[in-house]
Amino acid sequence: MTTDTGSELQRDHQGRLRHLLTLEGLSRDELEQLLDLAQFYVRTPGDMPPRDQSLAGRTVANLFFEPSTRTRVSFELAATRLGADVVNLDLQSSSRVKGETVLDTIYTLQSMLVDVFVMRDAEPGLPAYVARHVPPHVSVLNAGEAHVSHPTQGLLDALTIRQRKGDFGSLCVAIVGDIRHSRVARSSGRALLTLGVGELRLVSPESLAADPGELEGAKRFTSLPEGIRGADVVMALRIQRERMPNADSIDGDAFNREWGITSENLGRAKPGAIVLHPGPMNRGVEITSDVADGPQSAIRLQVQNGVAVRMAVLATIVRNVQARNVEAGRRAG
Repeated sequence: MTTDTGSELQRDHQGRLRHLLTLEGLSRDELEQLLDLAQFYVRTPGDMPPRDQSLAGRTVANLFFEPSTRTRVSFELAATRLGADVVNLDLQSSSRVKGETVLDTIYTLQSMLVDVFVMRDAEPGLPAYVARHVPPHVSVLNAGEAHVSHPTQGLLDALTIRQRKGDFGSLCVAIVGDIRHSRVARSSGRALLTLGVGELRLVSPESLAADPGELEGAKRFTSLPEGIRGADVVMALRIQRERMPNADSIDGDAFNREWGITSENLGRAKPGAIVLHPGPMNRGVEITSDVADGPQSAIRLQVQNGVAVRMAVLATIVRNVQARNVEAGRRAG
């Protein structure tokens, strides 16, 4: 299957978001509206979680065919807190292990009146492929697609940066590590560029750099000290060993010495810079514990924001589909 981001089929005939497959093609206004709604749903630890009935009567199926903790749990909590019925399915508990095609899995769940499919898969292009085969009242949300895209992670990273640092236009953000294999780098980078970030830096060894032409407008660095010097935000990325044919050749200790976000290296960033990491973290490889747990870390805030962002996406998508169904009913009447 060739990679298909699905950017052209995300909207209905009125231009409203029906699916969220990628952040490519979304406008700054659309991103800001999602961030504003997510901020409405934000609560701090110890508060009662937000709840409403935006998804009452709807069914959300979480189809996670790659491992996940943060994304899967936050989508489940988000849907539940919006009043939806939630079904969770992973590879080992689905009939895909018996040879069933992904479309047959989708058609089976559609027959059980599932309204929203939240999908994570190692196969590029799969969310868009599924989106092309579902009826107009069904939505597909990309919860992590191979190395290609992770749109809700891009949104929650942008929300975290906005909360801590304010206006994007004055900021320098450095994304550090395995850019080549990172769906997070692609989605977070796209979100930041669309939101008008002052400077986006992609900082990596040449062997882990993004392909030419990706994230146009970003500056590329092959030196960590140069790449994070004066940055307002430093985002560390995990080495995606599962996507590398020669993963065993990468020495974690050696990577940490040259590319790890340590307190010494962080000292080259701007005073008060924040540190992000999409997780899961390999402590002592791409980031040290004193940084991950230190005063400049916003990593736990990212996790906290994940539920709010996914509530905002689900509420927006379902509202748009409901509006489309109302209009279709009026035309039919």
